[in-house]
Amino acid sequence: MWEIAYFSPGFASPLAYQPFLLYLRDTTEVEAAGWLENCMSQRSRRQPNMNLGKGNMAAPSSQSCTALERSIRERVPTLLTDLYQFTMAYAYWRSGRHNEPAVFELFFRDNPFGGGFSLFSGMHDCLLFLQSFRFTDEDVEYLRSVLPPATDPAFFLFLRELDCSGVTLHSVPEGTVVFARVPLMEVSGPLAVVQLLETSLLCLVNYARTALDRMALQSVVRTSLGPSSLPPRTSISGGVTERPGKSLTPSTQVRLFSLLPHGKSLVCSNAARFRLAAGSRRKLLEMGLRRAQGPDGGLTASRYTYVGGFDMTSNVQAGFLFGIPVAGTMAHSYVTSFSSLEEVWPQTLVAANGDHDNIDLISLTKGWLGRVCELLGAESGKIHEGELAAFLSYAIAYPHNFLPVIDSYSVTCSGLLNFCAVALSLFELEYSPLGVRLDSGDLCRQSVEVRHVFRLCSEQFSIPAFQSLLIVGTNNISEYSMAELNKKENEIDVVGVGTHLVTCTRQPSLGCVYKLVEVRGSPRMKFSEDPEKSTVPGRKAVYRMLDTEGHPFLDLLCLCEEPAPKACVAVRCHPVVGNKTCQSITPSQVSCLRLEVYTKGQITQPLCSTAETREKVQSSIQTLHPRHKRLQEPDSYIVAVSEKLHNLIAEIRKGSSNNSNFLLAN
Repeated sequence: MWEIAYFSPGFASPLAYQPFLLYLRDTTEVEAAGWLENCMSQRSRRQPNMNLGKGNMAAPSSQSCTALERSIRERVPTLLTDLYQFTMAYAYWRSGRHNEPAVFELFFRDNPFGGGFSLFSGMHDCLLFLQSFRFTDEDVEYLRSVLPPATDPAFFLFLRELDCSGVTLHSVPEGTVVFARVPLMEVSGPLAVVQLLETSLLCLVNYARTALDRMALQSVVRTSLGPSSLPPRTSISGGVTERPGKSLTPSTQVRLFSLLPHGKSLVCSNAARFRLAAGSRRKLLEMGLRRAQGPDGGLTASRYTYVGGFDMTSNVQAGFLFGIPVAGTMAHSYVTSFSSLEEVWPQTLVAANGDHDNIDLISLTKGWLGRVCELLGAESGKIHEGELAAFLSYAIAYPHNFLPVIDSYSVTCSGLLNFCAVALSLFELEYSPLGVRLDSGDLCRQSVEVRHVFRLCSEQFSIPAFQSLLIVGTNNISEYSMAELNKKENEIDVVGVGTHLVTCTRQPSLGCVYKLVEVRGSPRMKFSEDPEKSTVPGRKAVYRMLDTEGHPFLDLLCLCEEPAPKACVAVRCHPVVGNKTCQSITPSQVSCLRLEVYTKGQITQPLCSTAETREKVQSSIQTLHPRHKRLQEPDSYIVAVSEKLHNLIAEIRKGSSNNSNFLLAN
């Protein structure tokens, strides 16, 4: 027998951790594996389930369902999000855009574990979260204390009244086999509300364990457990304890522990290693909540990475509970939500010293932008107007806390120029902008280029503070890449670390992202410095194409207004990755992968029990062709876009490149 101990939060409070024991006893291999799986799926209960019998799991009672809803409210409070969600929501509200209809999609870019597929789970918790989403008086008072003093008090009244009654959620059915780049969820509703939902939904979906986790755990149990006749013990063990019978090898212990929730010591030690790799000069920001092993894991990671040497966190709830400094600015979705300077409202800003009347910040910034382009020899025609509008809107909302992400389109051709122009305007009005964030491409090289431009502006325009503006780097930073920063020339002041920190890499997150695809009925697209980080614009329908044997062979993304593809009728499409040349495919069967599951504050589809979802998972896996189920070097599954959607992407790219003669406008 082996004992494994870990801790699970009780219902009362995130701080009320209860001891929980797992016992691996050799009744049969299947029973041991199944019991472990059951324990892992029910770790929020106060008492362990010690039943090793062979009976089926009972369906959840109404009482347990009520307890689950209560658990979701307690484990996923509305403050369990990143600070920049609130700063963006405020900037939207300040400009009168908070109620604009918007659509986000949640998807992942790569299949986990080097495999050929993944499994979608977590929708159940997401639906319960949407139902319970609202801010308490205590939440609002805390936000009042951490948001910049310039925040309009009326914004907090707006937050107090928010709920998800205007949100609609379309989703792939829970338990379905899914593939990289296929939207798992479509979240639509008022812009400020659906923006605020981002981190919490990502946190819930990214953590939900796939069948691959359970299969791997069962494999460990089958190959590692030897016979034992000892009765169960009641003491708490500090780790895997060898008992008479077959012992667990060190590699097996590592594999087994990698499938269990990570302990505080592990994430704290990982943070200390990151701190050693970074050195003492750089500030470290923990920003892994959306990639953490659920809300409990996110809170634990935020708290103990701070203990291990990190300086701050993006996790608002961790700041509230543990007094950790919180930090954050804006996401790419905020930048791509703007397309024109006409969307900037208000357009004026009072000087920090109060000596002047309202200043037209747009006119002031356009003047500075012309001077910056002249200084750097830059082409004004490549500057993205929507990006400048986003920067201006945010600067008007938070002139003392201006630190935008500058790689939504192009750092050197647009983002850096727009930032310098807005920052110079703020300096002229005696405000102090903070700096920039880089989130893609070669961070070291780009940081050197950015610092060079900062120094040129500082010298040319006699603003000493400009050369020391902060440069924040946040692009999938690992311990290895952190160490590399010390070997390469760079000018990065603050490093934000997420996935590799909170998951300890051995058990990586699924890597889901949440991207804006439409505002006011107009498609939105992120280009990025990395082509693989580009998004697919527009509101979409998702269809699965099946061959004559019932195996799926292609998932097709179409615009919502397109007619659905039909069985035995040829369809022209373009793969999203790899060879993107047009293909013609003829499915034997077609199935729609998207259901409306939540609208007008109500769940519109029955919630499945764990047993029912498990059956769906097994059935869905059985439909896969063996070449896609191979654990080693599986064939890549094709995800494609329709010809109409492909043409839309080309039009948006072309329109963006021709976008910018707005500087010449009056």
